[in-house]
Amino acid sequence: MSPHSFGNNPHSPLYKKAQEIFTLSRHISFYLSHDLAYLQRNGKEDTNIYFTGDIVQQSVSLAPQILKAESQSFSEEKHKYAASVMRLSNLLYKNCERLEKVNSNGKDFLPLLRKELKKFRKLQHTWRLTL
Repeated sequence: MSPHSFGNNPHSPLYKKAQEIFTLSRHISFYLSHDLAYLQRNGKEDTNIYFTGDIVQQSVSLAPQILKAESQSFSEEKHKYAASVMRLSNLLYKNCERLEKVNSNGKDFLPLLRKELKKFRKLQHTWRLTL
């Protein structure tokens, strides 16, 4: 997903923050997944490993939804995509909280991601008002 492959405004502050969040999520997920990939003593997998994929999937979906909202002609459509961005960012934040409870050294990076998500939410509030 190249930032130059999207439509008319790939440099809006919210879009840029979404790209940063995606990059950070991907790196954190990669780091955590190595720690969580091993089987537990009882032979079962750590179910928290799925949250690592969830944070990547949710963060990769942010930027396209932002661009869709910005490219719509009608207000209703803009707000539909803006609501999707809000849902994704809320899910991403909750998954970060869940992953902070796992047994991994990588969980130390999750507060950084949550901090960036808080910045994203502030930008998102202003962005929604301009749609």
